[in-house]
Formats: sequence, structure tokens, C-alpha cells
Amino acid sequence: MENEPPYRIASVDHALHLATLLQQEGPLRVSDAAERLGVSPSTAHRLLAMLVYRGFAEQRPDRLYEAGDVLRPATVSRAPVALLRQVALPRLHELVDRVGESVNLVVVAGTEARFVATAESPQILRVGSRAGRTLPAHLTSGGRAVLAALPSDQVTALYNGSEDVDLTRLHRDLALVRKRGFAINDQRTEAGLTALGIVVRDPEEAPVAAVAIAMPTVRFDRDRVPAWVGALTATVSEIEQELHSLT
Repeated sequence: MENEPPYRIASVDHALHLATLLQQEGPLRVSDAAERLGVSPSTAHRLLAMLVYRGFAEQRPDRLYEAGDVLRPATVSRAPVALLRQVALPRLHELVDRVGESVNLVVVAGTEARFVATAESPQILRVGSRAGRTLPAHLTSGGRAVLAALPSDQVTALYNGSEDVDLTRLHRDLALVRKRGFAINDQRTEAGLTALGIVVRDPEEAPVAAVAIAMPTVRFDRDRVPAWVGALTATVSEIEQELHSLT
């Protein structure tokens, strides 16, 4: 066992301990977490809320907390995530300046869409950072953009036998994404949130990521879709060009 660091940060230690408890021991009530950590229930509740926000925990209908997606065995993404973040992040901020909305970089691993970088809108009413979050790929705009760029038989292999996904409908939806050249998530993952996503391809034309504009649904205007898609396309093109020069 490693020695305790000389300058231990109590809140970080509590959060990591709590994540370990959820992973190794199963669901906990707020009172259970408070007792195990030796903190007040209000502190335990705040820690659990942060773990939920970052995908380390989920709250069940019975109000117990259990391990979230981040703590479960996960499919490894084959995308060069570190390189993608390095190349894309400056472009994400430039895109925010152009469109005034938050922008995400998303990779897909198996059936999961993983948000690996966010540039937030400066507006007061905005979609906050999703960096570190994991959502079902077939529901997010970025995930759908990547899935639409995969061979149909690969999509079938990913979702065949899934009780949560209508494979016929998914193939139909992805065909529409391919025809349009972009994907829309209109409140599929969160009420009041709408997003547009376009796939990013590597030098061999394989899909490796997606860039998505996310906005409050109250600001979504179908008449502005061509302008948003144009801005997304320009950003993706810049990212792809730099990826091609570095690989």
C-alpha cells in the first residue's frame, strides 16, 4: 500500500474513497456514505452529487446510489484521444466564438459516446461542460454521427440483441444522418437540450470522433441549421487537416 501523501486533500480523498465503496461494495444510502466516511450527511450528499455529475455514480429510483458508467468495465476507445484533444480544443473555442454555443468533442467506444473535451458558451443560459461524461451513442448527436459513418454490419453487431435499441429504426435513423451529413439530438438525452454533430475522420477516412454544438432547446432554430452545420463542417475540416499532418 502507498504511504499517505503529506498534504492530503480531504475532499478528494473522500470522493475517491466513496467511489471505491460504490464499486466494491454496491449501492449506498446518503446516511451509509456519511457513516463510512465520517462526515455529515450534507457533505456526503454533495460528494455523491459530484460523483453523479462526473459519471462515477448514479441515483436509483429508490434513492440509493450505485456505481456509474465510469466505474464499470468499459470498452476501450480506439480513437487517439490525447491527440484529438490537443488538435481539437483550440478549434472548439474558435467555434464557440463563431456560434455562441457550447461545443463538445466526442469519441465512441462500443455503444458509448464519451465526451472528451468541451468549450463552453459564454452565455448565461448555456449547456455546461460534458467533459468526462458517458452517454448512449445512439442517442447523442456526436455518437450518431460516428455510428452513421460505420459499416452497417458493424452497427448491427454492436446492437444485435439489445433490448433498449430498435435496430431497424436505428439503421433508418443513421441512413438519414448519412443523407444529411449531420446528426441531431433533439432532447433525446436531456430535456431542454438540442445538439448537432458531424463526424471527424482519420487519414484513412475511418470515423474517430465527432464535434457537436449543444444549445438550450429554446434557442434552437431550424432556419439556422445550415449556418451551424457550415460552421461545424469548417471546424471538422481544420481538425482533420491537422490530424492528417501529424499522422
